[in-house]
Amino acid sequence: MKLNELSDNAGSRKGRMRVGRGIGSGKGKTAGRGQKGAKARSGVSINGFEGGQMPLHMRLPKRGFNNIFAKDFAIVNLGAVQKAIDAGKLDAKAVIDHAALKAASLARGGKDGIRLLGKGELTAKISFLVAGASKGAVEAVEKAGGKVDVIEVVSAAEKAKAKKGTAKAAKKA
Repeated sequence: MKLNELSDNAGSRKGRMRVGRGIGSGKGKTAGRGQKGAKARSGVSINGFEGGQMPLHMRLPKRGFNNIFAKDFAIVNLGAVQKAIDAGKLDAKAVIDHAALKAASLARGGKDGIRLLGKGELTAKISFLVAGASKGAVEAVEKAGGKVDVIEVVSAAEKAKAKKGTAKAAKKA
């Protein structure tokens, strides 16, 4: 047997049905879609449609809420910082802030800055400049001989709001 002689067993693969090719084909005229109605039309998507009755997903009660004022912090654990220092990605002598953590690929996103958490062990003496820190993280950093400075990070939306407020005040005066 040669590679060019390999083939499937006869009848194991069925060809696709060509629909709408005359009544003699057996799948002409309506192409197996029956008569009219939503399901006979193209581009129909009726998942969850219950014939006009209120669908289940709308009958069930809503739960919870989405806090539009919630701060968006990038969370960084002390253990990850220590690993980055050991690997040489971070300089322990410099002040570690959002830019440094982003450069070391420890922080992703976080429009409102970095929040430091105390998971893991820290041995290096480090100075942090972050937007937030847990009590445990602050204690661990101070125990290692470092310090944590918590700064207020003003988001772009808050800046715009403040700018708008000053513009209104200037207009009134």
